[in-house]
Amino acid sequence: MKPIKIDIESIDLDRMKEKTTDQPGLLPYAHHAGSGIIKPEDKGKITGRAVAAMHSQTEMQMGQIYQQMQLLAEQAKMIQKRVEISERIYRTSISFEPLINHHYFLYEKEDGTDFMSMVSPEEWGRKKRFAKFIAEVKLLADHTWDIIRKGPTDASTES
Repeated sequence: MKPIKIDIESIDLDRMKEKTTDQPGLLPYAHHAGSGIIKPEDKGKITGRAVAAMHSQTEMQMGQIYQQMQLLAEQAKMIQKRVEISERIYRTSISFEPLINHHYFLYEKEDGTDFMSMVSPEEWGRKKRFAKFIAEVKLLADHTWDIIRKGPTDASTES
């Protein structure tokens, strides 16, 4: 084998210096054959995954908020019904002092006026003093009335 002659004059030392470094760990590429593979990141794919995860998470949270809003709306409707029946009861003739957490019965007379009684519709017997049973109600601590059961034909307390 014939030795190869190297022409020292043709070597550009400044150019070779650009291809070497004193700190090879800071190079953006592998500096020798045994170095780890360095692949550039696909920033579009990373961003796409992050945006998809964000949408998934926020949709779940919005669904939870919507369920909470529905529950609050139902609770508001129940309170409104209590206020309506309470106003109707406080306009009626009550010949006794109602006690908190006791059940009473709201009736309508033949002349269209309402009255409260401690007697249930089943206890009246044959001689009924009412034209229509409206509702069984309970007095709550805040002095609103809760409907326990409705009369069979009362449209004014329907939901």
